[in-house]
Amino acid sequence: MYNKVTPEIVDELIEIVGNKNVIYNNFDAMEAYSHDEVAEKSYAHMPDVVVKPSSAEEISKIMKLANKYKIPVTPRGAGSGLSGGAVPVEGGIVLSVEKMNKILEIDKDNLMVVVEPGVVTNEINNVIKDDGLFYAGYPMSVETCYVGGNVAENAGGGRAVKYGVTGRYIYGLEVVTPTGEILHLGGKRMKDVTGYDLIHLMVGSEGTLGIFTKIYIKLMPLPQSKVDLLILFKDIDTAIKIVPKIMTFGRIIPTSIEFMDDLSFKTSCKYLNEKIPFEEAGAMLLIELDGNSKAELEEQYEVIGNLCMENGAIEVYIADNATTSERIWKIRRNIAEAWKQYSPDQSLEDVVVPISEIPKFMEKVRKISEKYDVPIPCYGHAGDGNIHATPVKNPKFTMEEWLDILHHKLLPELYKEVINLGGTISGEHGIGHKRREFMSMALEPAQIEVMKAIKRALDPNYILNPGKVI
Repeated sequence: MYNKVTPEIVDELIEIVGNKNVIYNNFDAMEAYSHDEVAEKSYAHMPDVVVKPSSAEEISKIMKLANKYKIPVTPRGAGSGLSGGAVPVEGGIVLSVEKMNKILEIDKDNLMVVVEPGVVTNEINNVIKDDGLFYAGYPMSVETCYVGGNVAENAGGGRAVKYGVTGRYIYGLEVVTPTGEILHLGGKRMKDVTGYDLIHLMVGSEGTLGIFTKIYIKLMPLPQSKVDLLILFKDIDTAIKIVPKIMTFGRIIPTSIEFMDDLSFKTSCKYLNEKIPFEEAGAMLLIELDGNSKAELEEQYEVIGNLCMENGAIEVYIADNATTSERIWKIRRNIAEAWKQYSPDQSLEDVVVPISEIPKFMEKVRKISEKYDVPIPCYGHAGDGNIHATPVKNPKFTMEEWLDILHHKLLPELYKEVINLGGTISGEHGIGHKRREFMSMALEPAQIEVMKAIKRALDPNYILNPGKVI
């Protein structure tokens, strides 16, 4: 279906972006572009060539060239994804946006920032914090990921409870289509129902419908105070039941409500040599609050603390300064690293179920774990039901045995239980090509056909990021 990149095509690419922005016939330099953060090497694939454009016009020319010669193009940001979305599964051209890394405009009057896709997400907040503003929709891997990748995945994170995910803050896009046209969608205006909502068709499309070259992001006033609560519970059911009560009885919307099961936090605490007396706990909640005054937050954390203690909490720890806050967040952030001491081979999943179904889901996970003799620590965002159930290879299995169990038995069973509980197979990491084969479990055939029809209409030659999503 696709053609290989020839030296003559490479010469044409060099004419577009310049010799220093093309990598060809250099295995060591191209290897970094063959994978993302998915650990399994079987998901990696080498590109034929890597190009690094600097403008929408250059990307337009690359896409027109790719259509002319039937060469697949895989857009790539930082390569920090967890679904194989930036992997060139059909070879061809990897189009890296790493050189498009400018913050183009900070518009304080309209509370907007305009950026190129290769801007590291955390850099936005570093630049605007002195203006009393922040970008609220970013995920948890802010120091490594690019904004373009966040928009492509509609990335989420722990703060989605209060602030939502990336898509809520995207008001405009400049996009190069798969056939090379340059579209200007939206902008700085707050309302726009002129035609179909093409912006949010592109957001979350995983690089299969267009390549972002300019992104308009809505900003928010920066909260002046923050406090974190680490709360220990005897069991998962007790921990999860308190989540809706915080918002209904307490009338408080936390910034985030993170959940950790005993496999997760106990392994992490031991790895960090953490002295919190966690041995009797069966679950932990990590709750973050933000606001404009310490007095406001003190009132809120007292309400939450009392609610938790009245409803079965073992202990409530309050972190109201940077040092203690970092201490408790390290537990959450180091779970995956701690489990690597047990086994480096993990499958980081991000399934979603209704919040009330988390305890039932955890029961199913325990049974699946016992059935296949595979540890499955679970942690994630209790406030929105997004759980990182993470099967970890038992060292007693060979790699061949592990991959067979994981892909042909464990994951299909895990996804089936998720769907039976009213959930779905990905909440923030995306489908990519890691979960593509399971899409038919999560979506009805008519939905998939609609997606295919959109893809055919925008990308008739199936040039852009083939082998992903559908």
